[in-house]
Amino acid sequence: MFVHDSTFIWIAIFAILAAIVNGLGMFILFKFRTWAEKAKTYFMCFAAGVLISTPLMLALPQAIQKNFYAGFMALLGFLFMFFSNEYIKHLTQKEALAFGIVAAEGIGIHSFIDGVIYTVTFSISILTGFLAATGLVIHEFAEGIITYTIFLKGGMKEKRAMIYAFLVAGLTTPIGAFVAYPLINKLDQSTLGLILGFVAGVLIYVSASHLLPEARGEEKKHSSLAFLSGVGLAVFIVLSKLL
Repeated sequence: MFVHDSTFIWIAIFAILAAIVNGLGMFILFKFRTWAEKAKTYFMCFAAGVLISTPLMLALPQAIQKNFYAGFMALLGFLFMFFSNEYIKHLTQKEALAFGIVAAEGIGIHSFIDGVIYTVTFSISILTGFLAATGLVIHEFAEGIITYTIFLKGGMKEKRAMIYAFLVAGLTTPIGAFVAYPLINKLDQSTLGLILGFVAGVLIYVSASHLLPEARGEEKKHSSLAFLSGVGLAVFIVLSKLL
């Protein structure tokens, strides 16, 4: 019981923190637009470094250990994110992705899935959850900025755009985590391995096909250093626990 309670506390902390950081990104864009636009690339690169390292070093190996077919689920998770983003692009008739998902509905789904990822990864281990959640929380800052910008471009006034953006991109993450927790908690280890495999595929897509291309499209000095710093942090944390 104590283990489950401890896991839920970690999930709740990071899910709520994600919403706060998301809202912070919107607020900083509202108050300090120039700095926020410059900083978002570095946040995306750093988050991508953490998120690409987590599934490759921890999540996917742990998933395969629990279920041999988890690798197939990782591929399915990657393809799911790819085709869902393509479908949203088709519906909105927009060629350029804003953080990969243009429509407000798409951003809400994306953030809800983030919340589910917190629950799944923390259910495997605190270390896996901590690494995945760290990368996701950091990318929430950039996502908040971009979501807010989408509503502004849609013609909304600044304060209303901020409220709508927070409801869509901020609150959906803790909702996803809290909805998923009682369901994930009842699964056996083999099924959990399959779900973790799917999550690993999602994380690989978010980092390699989602965050990095967006950040590289706004290439800035030291952006590669920010990416490598994210990788280095993840490697350091993993090695400190294993050695």
